[in-house]
Amino acid sequence: MSASPVTSATPLSFTARVPDPVPLHEVRRVLVIKLRHHGDVLLSSPVFSVLKAAAPRAEIDALVYADTREMLAGHPAIAQLHTIDRAWKKLGPLGQLGAEWGLLRTLRGRRYDLVLHLTEHRRGAWITRLCGARYGVAPKVKGRGGSWKRSFSHFVEAPSNALRHTVERNLDFLRRIGVYPVPAERGVVLVPGAAADARVAGLLAEAGLAPGNFVQIHPASRWMFKGWTLDGWIDLAARLLARGTHVVFTGAPSPAEQGLVQAIRAGLPAGLADAPGRVLDLSGQLSLKELAALTAQARAFVGVDSAPMHIAAAMGTPAVALFGPSGDKEWGPWPISGAGRAVPHRVVASTRHPCRPCGIDGCGGGKVSDCLVSLTPENVFAALDALLAEAEGSWR
Repeated sequence: MSASPVTSATPLSFTARVPDPVPLHEVRRVLVIKLRHHGDVLLSSPVFSVLKAAAPRAEIDALVYADTREMLAGHPAIAQLHTIDRAWKKLGPLGQLGAEWGLLRTLRGRRYDLVLHLTEHRRGAWITRLCGARYGVAPKVKGRGGSWKRSFSHFVEAPSNALRHTVERNLDFLRRIGVYPVPAERGVVLVPGAAADARVAGLLAEAGLAPGNFVQIHPASRWMFKGWTLDGWIDLAARLLARGTHVVFTGAPSPAEQGLVQAIRAGLPAGLADAPGRVLDLSGQLSLKELAALTAQARAFVGVDSAPMHIAAAMGTPAVALFGPSGDKEWGPWPISGAGRAVPHRVVASTRHPCRPCGIDGCGGGKVSDCLVSLTPENVFAALDALLAEAEGSWR
């Protein structure tokens, strides 16, 4: 990524490039809305850092789904973190209405001057209108006019080829109003917190593992069609163990992810997997904050397109990411950590499937992606070898 002479704090001559920049010196409070999944929310974190640098006196709030709040909790640029609980739907019509009304009263009470609505979710339009914000920024959505157009003052164009990383697409909402971040400002931020750090330190000490002395394997995504083969993971883990590398498995508590990790462990050669302290299985045992704390201590991360892959980038941990039907140009490991440092990474993807990335739930919707199952353990191990050689000079 090339350097830029522009800083977000001093772009006076550059704000003239847009005909209607927002006068940030007049903005007291900002609401940023990101109603998506965990990885999407984490990749919005640079927006808060850049905006705070450009408007240091403004209070910046976030609105996300309740189950994704840990992706932004503790972010130093966020004043208040508001949430929408998907479980409100289970409260019945009156209960849900009461919960929605309570949130709206809270948001209206904050008296926002600017709302950045980072997705096409229609909820953002009525929130922006009812909050009475003077400025509202949202995506330009083809065919959507009427109340959508009346709800916002600024609209963001999407790239026609879609090959723009999600972090940059989020930051385009700031560029649209006259804020131009330099590369070092664009780091993905996640704060594990003292409690998470302490628990992970205890778990590693109990297992006899020193920080930086293990490779983390997170083999699954919540969308299993993004996954690699069981034999591939077994082979990769066995190669690491044969080289004397400690392996820590992580995964969500869902039955599918737990079953995958258990199957990988069951397939490992007994002589390698049974050595004391060589394999640690923490799948299903960590909160999201604790997962981040663990990843920060890993020598490297290996996984598929998933939120934990983005967590690795945020923590500055070198990452190998396997990609199939999803696009690595848009969703690959972000190369800048929350500390503003470059993060080495490798993407392993098929070069023999011109159809990728197709975005389909497996080939023909069959849940299995040829472009992923064709990847070999040799491909992945070589990528990890090269990555750690770059990150450490040599890891042998």
